[in-house]
Amino acid sequence: MGFWARAQADPGWIAVIDPDGTEHRAGDLLGRANQLVHALRARGLAEGDGIAAVLPNGIAPIEVSLAALQAGWYFTPINWHFTGPEIGYIVADSGAKAFFVDERFADVGLAAAEHAGVPASARFSYGAVSGFTEAAELRSGQPVSAPPGRTAGTAMHYTSGTTGRPKGVRRALSGLDPDTAADLTAALLQFFGITLGQPNVHLITSPNYHTAVTLFGGSALQMGHTVVCMDAWESERALELVQRYRVTNTHMVPTQFKRLLSLPEDTRRQYDLSSMRWLIHAAAPCPVAIKRAMLDWWGPCVYEYYAATEGGGTIATPQDWLERPGTVGRPWPISEILVADDAGQAVPAGLPGTVYLKMGLEFEYKDDPAKTAANRLGEFFTVGDIGFLDADGFLFLCDRKSDMIISGGANIYPAEIEAEIIAHPKVADVAVFGVPDEDWGEQVKAVIEPAAGVQPDAALAAEILASLDGKLARMKHPRSIDFIAEMPRDPSGKLAKRRLRDPYWAGRGAAI
Repeated sequence: MGFWARAQADPGWIAVIDPDGTEHRAGDLLGRANQLVHALRARGLAEGDGIAAVLPNGIAPIEVSLAALQAGWYFTPINWHFTGPEIGYIVADSGAKAFFVDERFADVGLAAAEHAGVPASARFSYGAVSGFTEAAELRSGQPVSAPPGRTAGTAMHYTSGTTGRPKGVRRALSGLDPDTAADLTAALLQFFGITLGQPNVHLITSPNYHTAVTLFGGSALQMGHTVVCMDAWESERALELVQRYRVTNTHMVPTQFKRLLSLPEDTRRQYDLSSMRWLIHAAAPCPVAIKRAMLDWWGPCVYEYYAATEGGGTIATPQDWLERPGTVGRPWPISEILVADDAGQAVPAGLPGTVYLKMGLEFEYKDDPAKTAANRLGEFFTVGDIGFLDADGFLFLCDRKSDMIISGGANIYPAEIEAEIIAHPKVADVAVFGVPDEDWGEQVKAVIEPAAGVQPDAALAAEILASLDGKLARMKHPRSIDFIAEMPRDPSGKLAKRRLRDPYWAGRGAAI
């Protein structure tokens, strides 16, 4: 059963808890999602149409998503940190026939609607936004009963767009009953061993526009879990919520691990975290020292996976990782992994190459057949990561191909260097990349955000460099270190490394 069937069977279950603590029962949430379907159909939305949304974590994006997923619509959540024109591009490109904006993002939402040419009849808001119809008014007078002709919709996320504009990852609609489709989508959570129904509680720690939040948070709700929403990441607040709601599963990224571990020991000991059974992480390679510290603290509940918005991936159980520190696991039962050289030939175990994934669920980049065809190897695709398989088929990641440094003809992987530097107690965050070098082509540069209260100076740089002795070959040591007050990361933990690297290549010196 998916959410809709579960909510009918048990309308009193607490389905969602907002960041301010407001509780929403499943039956009420179901009624609102049904009303949205009736109302939007009355305004002309048909199967295959799209909805775009700029909404903060909480009940709003969940009820809009539940409406789309039972009406055969594509749902596109958009990064609220984007500018109006950036949001407008996605709204227009997705072909959205309805655009939802929260009053918190009124300015960029209005600019996006104007940029995309969204008609007034298709603009909806949570709270007051000039020229938008409030969602409560949209729902008003509509029946709370299930809409006729229910059919599964799906999410259409936009890639981060590291080169060129973001592209929507679009899959054909399945035509399945929404509850059946939800069962299939939730299969990934069950690969981790996550169980159905109560008393399971899922904690959302990252913005809802990320694929992982849609997959893990959305699937947890479909499986009958209570979903607790954080508005923004706060390390101690996360521990407080785990204890208060007896959270059993969550999704985090390595940056959040580092920030949790940076809390004072006395603070960490205050909280009972024994309810956690599945602390799942991904999005970036996790330094071995960070992962080991989390396992020591939280116990054997820390699971890892590697995946892409386009589909496919691996899972590493706590035991897998303890036996093979650094692995991101073996393929899911419905996925395959191939590591190939530049000629497209599979490489032997232990040798690095480009990582290709396959899941059997076809996708396309919306309206971009050239991008869809690129980065393919037969039925496999790649997002540009470099890694290797060991003799038992466990995958280890080295870095993104685009981030690799070539110095004097040698390949250097920044992630390996970052993993050593981030373990230093005086380092809060780090980025390593290549900068121009007349003799070697590129040299290794580190940009470091010092830990709170630490003075960034030449003595600190020397101390950090000295800490790498015996851990990394000399060729991998940064030739220089610059300091920054705050690393440019988005709320999911993804590092905007290009913002740090580009000035060096543009000949603008070391200004950051």
